[in-house]
Amino acid sequence: MRMIGNKLNFSYGEKSILNNVDIEIEEGKLTSITGPNGVGKSTLIKCISNIYDLESGVIYLDNDNLINKSSDELAKILGYVPQKEKNNFSITAYEMILLGRRPYIKWKVKKRDKEIVNDLLKKLKIEHLAKRDINSLSGGERQKVAIARALAQEPEVLLLDEPTASLDMNHQVEVMKILKNLALENNKSIVVVLHDLNLASRFSDKVVLMDKDGFYKVGKPKEVFTTENIRKIYNIEVEILESSQGSHIVPISGKAV
Repeated sequence: MRMIGNKLNFSYGEKSILNNVDIEIEEGKLTSITGPNGVGKSTLIKCISNIYDLESGVIYLDNDNLINKSSDELAKILGYVPQKEKNNFSITAYEMILLGRRPYIKWKVKKRDKEIVNDLLKKLKIEHLAKRDINSLSGGERQKVAIARALAQEPEVLLLDEPTASLDMNHQVEVMKILKNLALENNKSIVVVLHDLNLASRFSDKVVLMDKDGFYKVGKPKEVFTTENIRKIYNIEVEILESSQGSHIVPISGKAV
């Protein structure tokens, strides 16, 4: 399935954040939304996931308008993983993932619900965390549990707001590999807000590079992450090195990327 957002508009008070934004999210692809702070990356993903109400615009999944759907209907279509969650209650990782089945559970947890949770624990290699309290997990472990919970909803589209924030380099790469494999092997549409241009370059099928006025460039990483585009958006000179893992962006002067 393909998701399309047409002429999306959103403001905080009198400050306009999204101005007639168009976006297309392809099935089985990982799309990264990148750009400097304050350009509306997280706002865009929250509007797509219906956390924020758009001022105007429409979002379609194939030909199905998502704007007027109920929260339970949307939960079966869209999975959302926030940048950081705070839990003030005790709950195991297994129970947290099972919460993703809420849109499907009417009276009691069924065998299929448990099978889905167990399959996700295995797929994400977190079976050993099942009985652990969520508050005792590391940042990388919590992020995997959050992804598993969103996947338990069986969504068509998975949206993640800076899933690698506050993680060390090893866990950043591990989380991105998980998301890339979900797109390839499960034909999921994955949308990720990222600050790290090198992670976006390495793992993305498509990149949306935003500036303060909305979209600047959309395309494959090599098409979007050019020295000219980065200079205009970030006000920095970079060198782009090619390797077997893709392009690597290295600042050579000015502010850090």
